[in-house]
Amino acid sequence: MKIRIENSIEKKTGLLCGFVLTNSNKISGLPKFDVKTTSSINQSLKDMDGKFGKLSIIHTPGEKSNERILLAGIGKKEDITKDTIRMISGKMAQKARELKLKEFSVIMPPSFVTESNSAITQIIEGVKMALYNFDKFKSEKSNNILDLTIITSKSNKILEIAKTAEIIAEGAIFTKSVANLPPNECTPTTLANFAKTISKKGKMKCKIISEPELKKQGFGGISAVGKGSKNEPKLIVMEHNSGRKNEKPIVLVGKAVTFDTGGISLKPGASMDEMKFDKCGGCTVLGIMKAVSELKLPINIIGIIPSVENMPSGESYRPGDIIKLYSGKTAEILNTDAEGRLILADALAYGEKQYSPKAIIDFATLTGACIVALGTNVAAITSNDEKLTKKINDASKRTTEEIWELPLNQDYMDMIKSDVADMKNVGIGRAAGTITAAAFLKNAIEKTPWTHIDIAGVAWTQGATKEKSYNPKGATGFGVRLILDYLQNL
Repeated sequence: MKIRIENSIEKKTGLLCGFVLTNSNKISGLPKFDVKTTSSINQSLKDMDGKFGKLSIIHTPGEKSNERILLAGIGKKEDITKDTIRMISGKMAQKARELKLKEFSVIMPPSFVTESNSAITQIIEGVKMALYNFDKFKSEKSNNILDLTIITSKSNKILEIAKTAEIIAEGAIFTKSVANLPPNECTPTTLANFAKTISKKGKMKCKIISEPELKKQGFGGISAVGKGSKNEPKLIVMEHNSGRKNEKPIVLVGKAVTFDTGGISLKPGASMDEMKFDKCGGCTVLGIMKAVSELKLPINIIGIIPSVENMPSGESYRPGDIIKLYSGKTAEILNTDAEGRLILADALAYGEKQYSPKAIIDFATLTGACIVALGTNVAAITSNDEKLTKKINDASKRTTEEIWELPLNQDYMDMIKSDVADMKNVGIGRAAGTITAAAFLKNAIEKTPWTHIDIAGVAWTQGATKEKSYNPKGATGFGVRLILDYLQNL
């Protein structure tokens, strides 16, 4: 897709799109049309009344510059958010694709233009992500490529904003593409190869730790979970060192279980196919690191991805086992389906010990309890640092990737104490499952500001997921835009 910014409508376009507010009787920025076309526009404005999501197409056979006009309702002015702009822009793009066009244009209303020009970002993100289609394994591909022209004031600043938005959207799309891969096509080794390719293109350092080196270096959690599969586990480490030489980095950690059967504590068969999405935390880190390198952010960032396949076999770890984690602490295994916290604990402790970071952020499809607590549109966040949490909350408000903080006090830490080891890998019954999982992770951190984001409900579209044009069925890429915003605003 080519994206252009133009001051006015000069070239002929197959579809000229305009946003319509409720109770609006005009579209700012539309050129003058003949009497017949103008009458059709006015009638459509009256009929649709700017209702959110409603589309109206007007054919203009007598016009020289526009073949069709698309009016898209965006609701009341006071209800417009960054997400509504993103969603309606996505609907415009999908309609253009449905019409099998090669290009279309969107008029930026003057009311959308602010000092930050963030609406440019929302339009580009909405369009690019709405056009994403995972058809890798289909015989019939959706090959039509759409170009986009945004009609607004043109300046070097706006061109820079547009380019940044493209890179961020492509980072989210990359995350979706990898997360959507089936388990027979995406093993820990596959993820490691993706990391190598990204690192080579982005001129980043990349290190892959495999068995038996994982076992030798004391990664007891990753080794235990991974030994049940013929696909050996990997610890993937990517380094973007573009900040000052002695500046402490930000460490990003993502859980990547390429398929999760539950191990010996086998999951029910229903919906087990969705456990290909248990790698979404690691895919989020891959997408962020790809965008970070392309944006050339002048900071130091480390991406760490512990990756395993959790399978039942004669080699699998068992309920009742006691394992020693990278931190030196021991964990009693009560349920092998609580494997994500084991591999994350190893990666978190490694990230802190090796890099002495100023902050650690981890992402994981960690607990079904998170879906029970918050549903499928909001991620859970737990943290040991208020300042870090506030910065991520601020980024959440700007990107509309929603999060909600859960408490994490000593009472929850006590719930994972074990009689025979330093801790156990599940809490007490079904109580506070998301928080006790976070409590397990907190034991891996000694003193670094740390935030854990449980994306179990938001990493892919599920039954109760809010329908959004820019989130087609499958992986959502949640977290990429959120953390890139946080990193850009450091």
